[in-house]
Amino acid sequence: MANGRFSFCSDYLKRLVEFQIVLPNDLPKEWTVENPHYRRPMKTLFLLHGYTGNSMDWMTGSAICELAGNYNLAVVCPAGENSFYLDGPETGRKYASYVGEELVQYVRNTFGLAGKMEDTYIGGLSMGGFGAIHTALQFNHNFAKAFGLSSALIVHEIAHMQPGGGNPVANYEYYRLMFGDLDKLPTSINNPEELILRHQAAGERIPAIFMACGTEDGLLENNRELRDFLKAKGVEHVYYESPGIHNWTFWNQYLEPAIQWMLED
Repeated sequence: MANGRFSFCSDYLKRLVEFQIVLPNDLPKEWTVENPHYRRPMKTLFLLHGYTGNSMDWMTGSAICELAGNYNLAVVCPAGENSFYLDGPETGRKYASYVGEELVQYVRNTFGLAGKMEDTYIGGLSMGGFGAIHTALQFNHNFAKAFGLSSALIVHEIAHMQPGGGNPVANYEYYRLMFGDLDKLPTSINNPEELILRHQAAGERIPAIFMACGTEDGLLENNRELRDFLKAKGVEHVYYESPGIHNWTFWNQYLEPAIQWMLED
């Protein structure tokens, strides 16, 4: 299993950035000859970490390296800091565009991967689950499907928050910086629901979405809200909830099912 850390100068973030990559391109032939996933070209998954995380989280917390080999899947893990993977007007803060456009293009040019939308997926956990769903919707020409595990789908929770406000995670100033004007957030492109409405109005494709959340997770109701919205709008999706909290035990329970769902025709 080939893996490594790469860095390049990002035009969108205006600095040197790094990402982790896993490439199952050196497995023994006897491991792959009977594996149907090796009868097709390698697919690519962009995998996003959560709040307070970094590009190594999935490497150390999950079985993604083993799964990459089992499913002939290249995995790219960028560092999104605490950005919610959203673009901001400030110089060097276009995280959505970095992940959804620039990094995809860099991987295409450098590794010859993710050449087609049909071969390219995105997923994440918590803040990264929000980021994966939002990025797939904003850059729907680059991603076939998206999955979010315990996704931090907090748009309705923080909309209209006022100065001096906050929650146990962060304060008003942080949410204002990440999401923009919170009074305008419901109709902003930073709201995944608004992106869906715009795509439907324009007759554009909407990537299919996989969601899973633990029934003891504080984000459960947020996930149910998006599930109900997707159902009401006829967006292709699958949704699971089962006992679990906001931890790697739950995320590892659903990582392989999410990958299997992604790779279904």
